Amino acid sequence: MNAMAPTRPTELRQRRVRLATGPAAAAEARGQVRAAICAWDIPVDPDVAVLLVSELVTNAVRHEVSRTVMLAINCSRDQLRIEVHDTSCFMPVLVDSPADAETGRGLMLVATLSAEWGFYRTPAGKAVYFTLALQPARAQAGSRAARSSRRNGAQG
Repeated sequence: MNAMAPTRPTELRQRRVRLATGPAAAAEARGQVRAAICAWDIPVDPDVAVLLVSELVTNAVRHEVSRTVMLAINCSRDQLRIEVHDTSCFMPVLVDSPADAETGRGLMLVATLSAEWGFYRTPAGKAVYFTLALQPARAQAGSRAARSSRRNGAQG
């Protein structure tokens, strides 16, 4: 048997999407991230990626003073990086919220589940980002499942 190892992205892939602030912004961001992960065959846990982008977009929409937020999705050789740009000049603060608090734990989730997170000033305001390391084992499992489904589909 001559099995080929799945290839990891060698080039930078990028997608930028302008999101209208409002109730649908987080759902749109989740859909965009899931679509990029699928289209680019990125070996990360899509559920973690969409949870974290939802947190960042929700924070941006809650504190946004303009009508748009920019979502940037980048995949390089070893990581998926997602940024949420807004026009607020207030930098995020990681707080230690009590367990019974109804809000305030979103950035703690981002800090816990991402490989890295942070923020920086931009000419228009700020960007908050997180990265997820690529997981080769996830890519191999996905490739095996795709081959199996193609074989099963060809037989049926």
